[in-house]
Amino acid sequence: MVTDELTTSTATPLQAARARGRVRGRLILLGPAFVAAVAYVDPGNFATNSAAGARYGYLLVWVVVVANLMAMLVQTLTAKLGLATGRSLPELCRERLPRPVNRMMWVQAELVAMATDLAEVIGGAVALYLLFGIPLLPGGIIIGTAAFAVLALRSRGYRAFEVAIAVLLGVIVLAFAANLLAAGSDPGSAMAGLVPRLQGTDSVLLAAGILGATVMPHVIYVHSALTRDRIPAADDTERRILFRGQRTDVLLALSAAGAVNLAMLLIAAASFRGGGAGGADSLEGVHAGLGQTIGTAAAFGFAVALLVSGLASTSVGTYAGEVIMQGFLRRLVTLLPALAVLAIGLDPTRALVLSQVILSFGIPFALIPVVAFTRRRDLMGNLVNHPLTTAAAALVAVLVAALNGFLLWQVAAG
Repeated sequence: MVTDELTTSTATPLQAARARGRVRGRLILLGPAFVAAVAYVDPGNFATNSAAGARYGYLLVWVVVVANLMAMLVQTLTAKLGLATGRSLPELCRERLPRPVNRMMWVQAELVAMATDLAEVIGGAVALYLLFGIPLLPGGIIIGTAAFAVLALRSRGYRAFEVAIAVLLGVIVLAFAANLLAAGSDPGSAMAGLVPRLQGTDSVLLAAGILGATVMPHVIYVHSALTRDRIPAADDTERRILFRGQRTDVLLALSAAGAVNLAMLLIAAASFRGGGAGGADSLEGVHAGLGQTIGTAAAFGFAVALLVSGLASTSVGTYAGEVIMQGFLRRLVTLLPALAVLAIGLDPTRALVLSQVILSFGIPFALIPVVAFTRRRDLMGNLVNHPLTTAAAALVAVLVAALNGFLLWQVAAG
Protein backbone atom coordinates (compact mmCIF):
# COMPACT_ATOMS: atom_id res chain seq x y z
CA MET A 1 0.00 0.00 0.00
CA VAL A 2 1.45 3.41 -0.98
CA THR A 3 1.24 5.87 1.89
CA ASP A 4 1.36 9.63 2.04
CA GLU A 5 4.95 9.34 3.26
CA LEU A 6 6.22 8.05 -0.07
CA THR A 7 4.65 10.08 -2.85
CA THR A 8 6.24 11.32 -6.01
CA SER A 9 5.00 11.96 -9.52
CA THR A 10 7.40 9.70 -11.39
CA ALA A 11 9.57 7.64 -9.05
CA THR A 12 8.59 4.36 -7.44
CA PRO A 13 7.94 4.50 -3.67
CA LEU A 14 11.34 2.94 -2.98
CA GLN A 15 13.11 5.42 -5.28
CA ALA A 16 11.33 8.28 -3.55
CA ALA A 17 12.49 6.98 -0.18
CA ARG A 18 16.11 6.62 -1.28
CA ALA A 19 16.05 10.08 -2.84
CA ARG A 20 15.70 11.57 0.64
CA GLY A 21 19.37 10.96 1.28
CA ARG A 22 21.55 8.05 2.30
CA VAL A 23 20.68 8.11 6.00
CA ARG A 24 16.98 8.95 5.71
CA GLY A 25 16.60 6.53 2.83
CA ARG A 26 17.91 3.71 4.99
CA LEU A 27 15.98 4.71 8.09
CA ILE A 28 12.68 4.62 6.19
CA LEU A 29 13.26 0.90 5.60
CA LEU A 30 13.39 0.26 9.34
CA GLY A 31 10.35 -0.07 11.57
CA PRO A 32 8.31 -3.30 11.29
CA ALA A 33 10.74 -5.37 13.33
CA PHE A 34 10.75 -2.75 16.10
CA VAL A 35 6.97 -3.15 16.32
CA ALA A 36 7.43 -6.92 16.48
CA ALA A 37 10.28 -6.61 19.00
CA VAL A 38 8.02 -5.01 21.62
CA ALA A 39 6.13 -8.28 21.85
CA TYR A 40 9.43 -9.97 22.72
CA VAL A 41 9.79 -7.82 25.85
CA ASP A 42 6.19 -7.97 27.05
CA PRO A 43 5.25 -8.50 30.73
CA GLY A 44 5.41 -12.26 30.23
CA ASN A 45 9.15 -11.87 29.70
CA PHE A 46 9.42 -9.90 32.95
CA ALA A 47 7.80 -12.78 34.83
CA THR A 48 9.59 -15.71 33.19
CA ASN A 49 13.08 -14.18 33.00
CA SER A 50 12.95 -12.80 36.54
CA ALA A 51 11.74 -16.14 37.89
CA ALA A 52 14.45 -17.98 35.95
CA GLY A 53 17.23 -15.75 37.27
CA ALA A 54 15.97 -15.80 40.86
CA ARG A 55 15.49 -19.58 41.05
CA TYR A 56 18.36 -20.83 38.91
CA GLY A 57 20.84 -17.97 38.70
CA TYR A 58 22.58 -18.02 35.33
CA LEU A 59 21.51 -21.58 34.43
CA LEU A 60 19.01 -20.56 31.73
CA VAL A 61 21.07 -17.84 30.03
CA TRP A 62 21.46 -20.21 27.08
CA VAL A 63 17.67 -20.47 26.70
CA VAL A 64 17.35 -16.69 26.37
CA VAL A 65 20.13 -16.54 23.79
CA VAL A 66 18.86 -19.50 21.74
CA ALA A 67 15.29 -18.21 21.85
CA ASN A 68 16.43 -14.81 20.56
CA LEU A 69 18.39 -16.38 17.69
CA MET A 70 15.30 -18.42 16.81
CA ALA A 71 13.24 -15.25 16.89
CA MET A 72 15.60 -13.52 14.46
CA LEU A 73 15.29 -16.37 11.97
CA VAL A 74 11.52 -16.62 12.34
CA GLN A 75 10.87 -12.88 12.02
CA THR A 76 13.14 -12.63 8.99
CA LEU A 77 11.13 -15.35 7.27
CA THR A 78 7.74 -13.88 8.09
CA ALA A 79 8.85 -10.39 7.04
CA LYS A 80 10.08 -11.85 3.77
CA LEU A 81 6.78 -13.68 3.28
CA GLY A 82 4.72 -10.48 3.39
CA LEU A 83 7.21 -8.63 1.20
CA ALA A 84 7.34 -11.31 -1.50
CA THR A 85 3.65 -12.24 -1.67
CA GLY A 86 1.82 -9.05 -0.72
CA ARG A 87 -0.19 -11.18 1.70
CA SER A 88 -0.13 -11.71 5.44
CA LEU A 89 0.37 -15.21 6.78
CA PRO A 90 -3.30 -15.57 7.84
CA GLU A 91 -4.40 -14.49 4.36
CA LEU A 92 -2.16 -17.09 2.73
CA CYS A 93 -3.41 -19.78 5.09
CA ARG A 94 -7.01 -18.87 4.29
CA GLU A 95 -6.33 -18.94 0.54
CA ARG A 96 -4.15 -22.04 0.29
CA LEU A 97 -4.93 -24.45 3.14
CA PRO A 98 -7.93 -26.80 3.41
CA ARG A 99 -10.92 -25.48 5.33
CA PRO A 100 -10.61 -27.95 8.24
CA VAL A 101 -6.98 -26.92 8.72
CA ASN A 102 -7.96 -23.27 8.65
CA ARG A 103 -10.62 -23.86 11.29
CA MET A 104 -8.12 -25.62 13.54
CA MET A 105 -5.64 -22.77 13.11
CA TRP A 106 -8.35 -20.22 13.87
CA VAL A 107 -9.16 -21.97 17.16
CA GLN A 108 -5.53 -22.08 18.27
CA ALA A 109 -5.05 -18.48 17.15
CA GLU A 110 -7.91 -17.49 19.45
CA LEU A 111 -6.17 -19.28 22.34
CA VAL A 112 -2.85 -17.65 21.48
CA ALA A 113 -4.52 -14.21 21.40
CA MET A 114 -6.09 -14.84 24.81
CA ALA A 115 -2.76 -15.98 26.29
CA THR A 116 -1.07 -12.92 24.79
CA ASP A 117 -3.60 -10.52 26.26
CA LEU A 118 -3.38 -12.29 29.59
CA ALA A 119 0.31 -11.44 29.88
CA GLU A 120 0.17 -7.93 28.47
CA VAL A 121 -2.92 -6.55 30.18
CA ILE A 122 -2.14 -8.11 33.56
CA GLY A 123 1.45 -6.86 33.41
CA GLY A 124 0.35 -3.32 32.63
CA ALA A 125 -2.25 -3.45 35.40
CA VAL A 126 0.36 -4.59 37.93
CA ALA A 127 2.60 -1.70 36.87
CA LEU A 128 -0.20 0.82 37.41
CA TYR A 129 -0.74 -0.66 40.87
CA LEU A 130 2.96 -0.45 41.73
CA LEU A 131 3.31 3.14 40.49
CA PHE A 132 -0.02 4.71 41.43
CA GLY A 133 -1.88 2.22 43.63
CA ILE A 134 -4.62 1.70 41.01
CA PRO A 135 -6.50 -1.59 41.65
CA LEU A 136 -5.79 -4.34 39.14
CA LEU A 137 -9.17 -4.52 37.38
CA PRO A 138 -9.45 -0.76 36.67
CA GLY A 139 -5.78 -0.85 35.70
CA GLY A 140 -6.44 -3.62 33.18
CA ILE A 141 -9.28 -1.61 31.65
CA ILE A 142 -7.02 1.45 31.42
CA ILE A 143 -4.28 -0.53 29.66
CA GLY A 144 -6.74 -2.08 27.20
CA THR A 145 -8.24 1.33 26.38
CA ALA A 146 -4.86 3.03 26.06
CA ALA A 147 -3.70 0.29 23.67
CA PHE A 148 -6.47 1.18 21.22
CA ALA A 149 -5.42 4.85 21.46
CA VAL A 150 -1.82 4.00 20.54
CA LEU A 151 -3.02 1.79 17.70
CA ALA A 152 -5.11 4.70 16.39
CA LEU A 153 -1.81 6.32 15.34
CA ARG A 154 -1.92 4.01 12.33
CA SER A 155 -4.63 6.24 10.90
CA ARG A 156 -1.88 8.88 10.48
CA GLY A 157 0.30 6.51 8.46
CA TYR A 158 2.43 3.51 9.35
CA ARG A 159 5.40 5.68 10.37
CA ALA A 160 3.65 7.38 13.30
CA PHE A 161 2.78 4.02 14.84
CA GLU A 162 6.26 2.58 14.24
CA VAL A 163 8.01 5.59 15.76
CA ALA A 164 5.74 5.56 18.82
CA ILE A 165 6.41 1.87 19.44
CA ALA A 166 10.17 2.32 18.86
CA VAL A 167 10.25 5.15 21.45
CA LEU A 168 8.45 2.93 23.98
CA LEU A 169 10.94 0.15 23.27
CA GLY A 170 13.76 2.63 23.85
CA VAL A 171 12.36 3.49 27.29
CA ILE A 172 12.41 -0.21 28.23
CA VAL A 173 15.98 -0.62 26.99
CA LEU A 174 17.21 2.41 28.97
CA ALA A 175 15.46 1.31 32.16
CA PHE A 176 17.01 -2.16 32.12
CA ALA A 177 20.42 -0.88 31.08
CA ALA A 178 20.45 1.41 34.12
CA ASN A 179 19.26 -1.36 36.43
CA LEU A 180 21.84 -3.82 35.12
CA LEU A 181 24.63 -1.33 35.70
CA ALA A 182 23.36 -0.78 39.25
CA ALA A 183 22.87 -4.50 40.00
CA GLY A 184 26.09 -5.76 38.47
CA SER A 185 26.55 -9.38 37.41
CA ASP A 186 29.05 -12.23 37.43
CA PRO A 187 30.48 -12.39 33.86
CA GLY A 188 32.05 -15.81 34.46
CA SER A 189 28.81 -17.36 35.68
CA ALA A 190 26.90 -15.68 32.87
CA MET A 191 29.27 -17.21 30.30
CA ALA A 192 28.90 -20.61 32.00
CA GLY A 193 25.15 -20.21 31.57
CA LEU A 194 25.62 -20.47 27.81
CA VAL A 195 26.18 -24.23 28.22
CA PRO A 196 22.81 -25.95 27.60
CA ARG A 197 21.51 -27.80 30.65
CA LEU A 198 18.37 -28.08 32.79
CA GLN A 199 17.59 -29.02 36.39
CA GLY A 200 14.27 -30.75 36.88
CA THR A 201 10.68 -30.18 35.82
CA ASP A 202 10.44 -26.59 37.02
CA SER A 203 13.44 -25.52 34.97
CA VAL A 204 11.84 -27.14 31.90
CA LEU A 205 8.62 -25.23 32.62
CA LEU A 206 10.55 -21.98 32.83
CA ALA A 207 12.53 -22.81 29.67
CA ALA A 208 9.28 -23.38 27.79
CA GLY A 209 7.92 -20.14 29.25
CA ILE A 210 11.01 -18.19 28.15
CA LEU A 211 10.68 -19.65 24.68
CA GLY A 212 6.98 -18.85 24.53
CA ALA A 213 7.66 -15.31 25.74
CA THR A 214 10.39 -14.78 23.14
CA VAL A 215 9.22 -16.47 19.92
CA MET A 216 5.71 -15.00 19.96
CA PRO A 217 3.15 -16.76 17.71
CA HIS A 218 0.96 -13.70 17.18
CA VAL A 219 3.95 -11.66 15.99
CA ILE A 220 4.82 -14.39 13.50
CA TYR A 221 1.40 -13.65 12.01
CA VAL A 222 1.57 -9.88 12.21
CA HIS A 223 5.09 -9.21 10.88
CA SER A 224 4.05 -10.38 7.43
CA ALA A 225 1.24 -7.81 7.47
CA LEU A 226 3.61 -5.07 8.60
CA THR A 227 5.91 -5.60 5.60
CA ARG A 228 2.98 -6.20 3.23
CA ASP A 229 1.45 -2.82 4.07
CA ARG A 230 4.61 -0.74 3.75
CA ILE A 231 6.64 0.02 0.60
CA PRO A 232 5.58 -1.87 -2.54
CA ALA A 233 8.35 -3.22 -4.76
CA ALA A 234 8.23 -2.41 -8.45
CA ASP A 235 10.38 -5.38 -9.51
CA ASP A 236 12.66 -8.14 -8.25
CA THR A 237 15.60 -5.78 -7.78
CA GLU A 238 13.60 -3.50 -5.49
CA ARG A 239 12.25 -6.53 -3.66
CA ARG A 240 15.80 -7.62 -2.83
CA ILE A 241 16.71 -4.12 -1.66
CA LEU A 242 13.66 -4.04 0.60
CA PHE A 243 14.50 -7.48 1.97
CA ARG A 244 18.03 -6.38 2.84
CA GLY A 245 16.49 -3.49 4.74
CA GLN A 246 14.18 -5.88 6.58
CA ARG A 247 17.08 -8.13 7.57
CA THR A 248 18.86 -5.11 9.07
CA ASP A 249 15.61 -4.12 10.77
CA VAL A 250 15.26 -7.55 12.37
CA LEU A 251 18.90 -7.65 13.47
CA LEU A 252 18.77 -4.26 15.17
CA ALA A 253 15.34 -4.59 16.76
CA LEU A 254 15.66 -8.13 18.06
CA SER A 255 19.21 -7.51 19.29
CA ALA A 256 17.74 -4.76 21.47
CA ALA A 257 14.93 -7.04 22.64
CA GLY A 258 17.36 -9.88 23.31
CA ALA A 259 19.58 -7.58 25.37
CA VAL A 260 16.58 -6.59 27.49
CA ASN A 261 15.59 -10.23 28.05
CA LEU A 262 19.13 -11.11 29.05
CA ALA A 263 19.30 -8.10 31.37
CA MET A 264 16.08 -9.23 33.09
CA LEU A 265 17.60 -12.60 33.91
CA LEU A 266 21.00 -11.19 34.91
CA ILE A 267 19.46 -8.60 37.23
CA ALA A 268 17.32 -11.25 38.95
CA ALA A 269 20.29 -13.61 39.24
CA ALA A 270 22.45 -10.91 40.82
CA SER A 271 19.73 -9.55 43.10
CA PHE A 272 17.71 -12.57 44.23
CA ARG A 273 19.73 -15.76 43.75
CA GLY A 274 20.44 -17.33 47.13
CA GLY A 275 17.54 -15.72 48.96
CA GLY A 276 17.87 -12.07 48.00
CA ALA A 277 15.53 -9.64 49.74
CA GLY A 278 11.98 -9.56 48.49
CA GLY A 279 12.16 -12.73 46.40
CA ALA A 280 10.99 -12.95 42.80
CA ASP A 281 7.91 -15.15 42.96
CA SER A 282 5.79 -12.23 41.72
CA LEU A 283 6.24 -8.99 39.83
CA GLU A 284 5.42 -7.17 43.04
CA GLY A 285 8.15 -9.17 44.77
CA VAL A 286 10.68 -8.27 42.07
CA HIS A 287 9.74 -4.62 42.44
CA ALA A 288 10.10 -4.71 46.22
CA GLY A 289 13.29 -6.75 46.10
CA LEU A 290 14.96 -4.38 43.65
CA GLY A 291 14.10 -1.52 45.96
CA GLN A 292 15.82 -3.31 48.84
CA THR A 293 18.86 -4.71 47.04
CA ILE A 294 19.62 -1.94 44.54
CA GLY A 295 17.56 1.09 45.50
CA THR A 296 14.32 2.99 45.02
CA ALA A 297 15.38 4.23 41.60
CA ALA A 298 15.80 0.66 40.36
CA ALA A 299 12.35 -0.31 41.61
CA PHE A 300 10.85 2.76 39.92
CA GLY A 301 12.67 1.98 36.67
CA PHE A 302 11.36 -1.60 36.75
CA ALA A 303 7.77 -0.43 37.27
CA VAL A 304 8.00 2.19 34.50
CA ALA A 305 9.47 -0.38 32.09
CA LEU A 306 6.69 -2.82 33.02
CA LEU A 307 4.03 -0.18 32.38
CA VAL A 308 5.51 0.83 29.03
CA SER A 309 5.89 -2.83 28.09
CA GLY A 310 2.26 -3.58 28.91
CA LEU A 311 0.99 -0.59 26.94
CA ALA A 312 3.20 -1.12 23.89
CA SER A 313 2.78 -4.89 23.67
CA THR A 314 -0.98 -4.67 24.13
CA SER A 315 -1.12 -2.18 21.24
CA VAL A 316 0.86 -4.54 19.02
CA GLY A 317 -1.26 -7.47 20.22
CA THR A 318 -4.42 -5.59 19.31
CA TYR A 319 -3.08 -4.98 15.82
CA ALA A 320 -2.13 -8.64 15.60
CA GLY A 321 -5.69 -9.50 16.56
CA GLU A 322 -6.96 -7.45 13.64
CA VAL A 323 -4.64 -9.28 11.28
CA ILE A 324 -5.42 -12.73 12.67
CA MET A 325 -9.10 -12.48 13.43
CA GLN A 326 -10.34 -9.57 11.34
CA GLY A 327 -11.85 -6.98 13.62
CA PHE A 328 -12.01 -5.24 16.98
CA LEU A 329 -15.16 -6.99 18.22
CA ARG A 330 -13.61 -10.45 18.17
CA ARG A 331 -10.39 -9.00 19.56
CA LEU A 332 -12.35 -7.52 22.48
CA VAL A 333 -13.55 -11.03 23.31
CA THR A 334 -9.94 -12.21 23.69
CA LEU A 335 -9.35 -9.48 26.30
CA LEU A 336 -12.04 -10.88 28.59
CA PRO A 337 -9.96 -13.74 30.11
CA ALA A 338 -7.29 -11.27 31.23
CA LEU A 339 -9.89 -9.02 32.84
CA ALA A 340 -11.52 -12.07 34.44
CA VAL A 341 -8.19 -13.10 36.03
CA LEU A 342 -7.88 -9.59 37.47
CA ALA A 343 -11.50 -9.54 38.65
CA ILE A 344 -11.42 -12.86 40.56
CA GLY A 345 -8.03 -12.22 42.13
CA LEU A 346 -5.89 -15.05 40.70
CA ASP A 347 -2.13 -14.75 41.18
CA PRO A 348 -1.16 -12.49 38.26
CA THR A 349 2.48 -13.61 38.06
CA ARG A 350 1.58 -17.31 37.97
CA ALA A 351 -0.96 -16.53 35.26
CA LEU A 352 1.74 -14.69 33.31
CA VAL A 353 4.17 -17.63 33.42
CA LEU A 354 1.51 -20.16 32.40
CA SER A 355 0.36 -17.90 29.56
CA GLN A 356 3.87 -18.01 28.12
CA VAL A 357 3.84 -21.82 28.18
CA ILE A 358 0.56 -21.73 26.22
CA LEU A 359 2.23 -19.44 23.70
CA SER A 360 5.09 -21.91 23.25
CA PHE A 361 2.55 -24.52 22.14
CA GLY A 362 1.22 -22.11 19.52
CA ILE A 363 4.59 -21.56 17.88
CA PRO A 364 4.55 -24.63 15.56
CA PHE A 365 1.06 -23.71 14.27
CA ALA A 366 2.44 -20.36 13.07
CA LEU A 367 5.96 -21.44 12.16
CA ILE A 368 5.21 -24.52 10.05
CA PRO A 369 3.12 -22.57 7.47
CA VAL A 370 5.82 -19.90 7.29
CA VAL A 371 8.45 -22.52 6.48
CA ALA A 372 6.15 -24.25 3.99
CA PHE A 373 5.27 -21.04 2.15
CA THR A 374 8.72 -19.43 2.07
CA ARG A 375 10.27 -22.52 0.46
CA ARG A 376 7.91 -22.27 -2.54
CA ARG A 377 9.38 -20.45 -5.53
CA ASP A 378 5.94 -19.95 -7.11
CA LEU A 379 5.01 -17.81 -4.09
CA MET A 380 8.31 -16.21 -3.16
CA GLY A 381 9.97 -15.63 -6.53
CA ASN A 382 13.57 -14.48 -6.12
CA LEU A 383 13.14 -14.35 -2.32
CA VAL A 384 12.56 -18.09 -1.99
CA ASN A 385 14.43 -19.70 0.91
CA HIS A 386 17.86 -21.20 0.47
CA PRO A 387 17.60 -24.92 1.33
CA LEU A 388 19.79 -24.35 4.40
CA THR A 389 17.42 -21.63 5.62
CA THR A 390 14.46 -23.97 5.25
CA ALA A 391 16.36 -26.70 7.10
CA ALA A 392 17.24 -24.33 9.96
CA ALA A 393 13.66 -23.11 10.29
CA ALA A 394 12.35 -26.69 10.21
CA LEU A 395 14.83 -27.58 12.96
CA VAL A 396 13.48 -24.72 15.08
CA ALA A 397 9.95 -26.10 14.70
CA VAL A 398 11.13 -29.60 15.66
CA LEU A 399 13.03 -28.33 18.70
CA VAL A 400 10.03 -26.36 19.94
CA ALA A 401 7.74 -29.37 19.52
CA ALA A 402 10.27 -31.61 21.29
CA LEU A 403 10.57 -29.19 24.21
CA ASN A 404 6.81 -29.04 24.56
CA GLY A 405 6.55 -32.83 24.47
CA PHE A 406 9.26 -33.18 27.12
CA LEU A 407 7.47 -30.61 29.26
CA LEU A 408 4.22 -32.58 29.12
CA TRP A 409 6.03 -35.81 29.96
CA GLN A 410 7.79 -34.19 32.93
CA VAL A 411 4.58 -32.68 34.27
CA ALA A 412 2.72 -35.99 33.87
CA ALA A 413 5.54 -37.93 35.54
CA GLY A 414 5.82 -35.43 38.39
